[in-house]
Amino acid sequence: MENSTSTRQLLETYYSGFAQKEGWEPVISDDFKFIGGDMTKTAPTVGKAAYIEVIKRFSRVFQTMRVKEMIIEGENACVIGNYDYKFPNGVSINGNVAEIWKAKNGKLDSLSIFFDTATFDKNTPK
Repeated sequence: MENSTSTRQLLETYYSGFAQKEGWEPVISDDFKFIGGDMTKTAPTVGKAAYIEVIKRFSRVFQTMRVKEMIIEGENACVIGNYDYKFPNGVSINGNVAEIWKAKNGKLDSLSIFFDTATFDKNTPK
């Protein structure tokens, strides 16, 4: 039970900051592992600094976000995030992202995300 509370608190801190595009970084572990967006790349991006760079790029296309659902079991969690996107080509869409988290030692330690990559590729300049 104790782990669920701390995992929930970490996620609430993360998402309240993430929605404002600031203040989410303190709950991320230094050796954070991120997998997302490409099923052919199973190796994670490792490190807090590397994840911050990923989010800087992502923040350019999402306008607002909200948590639709959060399921927590100990140090594991699944969150469905709902995002309003505005792409550089002017296309605006709303979409969900499945976000699978693991917490460890009082920090968020890893994240794997699943979303519609075809729509992203189609609307993002190369």
